[in-house]
Amino acid sequence: MAEEIQAKAPESGASAAPQTGSSEASTTTAPAAAPAPRSGGRPAGRQGGPNGRNKFFRRKKVCKFCTEKIDAISYRDVRLLQGFVAERGKIVPRRLTGVCTTHQRRLTRAIKQARNIALLPFATRH
Repeated sequence: MAEEIQAKAPESGASAAPQTGSSEASTTTAPAAAPAPRSGGRPAGRQGGPNGRNKFFRRKKVCKFCTEKIDAISYRDVRLLQGFVAERGKIVPRRLTGVCTTHQRRLTRAIKQARNIALLPFATRH
């Protein structure tokens, strides 16, 4: 009995190469097709809620200027432009505001004009 334990002890060490026929080698390697679950967070898939539905419904963003039929975006309308400028003075991107591309271009042009005339700040101090 003691001889068998001594014979097996060196094989289970870190320096020994794993044998292909042993059951230990098959349990340590995960199959490549099934990804392991993430630790400490949501599962890898997009289940969200019961029956695979998302927990929070995100409404599609619609362009404010298209819905209100505003054609001209004036650089003098500071209140309108301030809604599209962040606290630090950066122009808020389209994906956050929901403005369409044509109105976003007009909006950036108006914001830049208002900055040059000192109606809007370029940046704020922190």
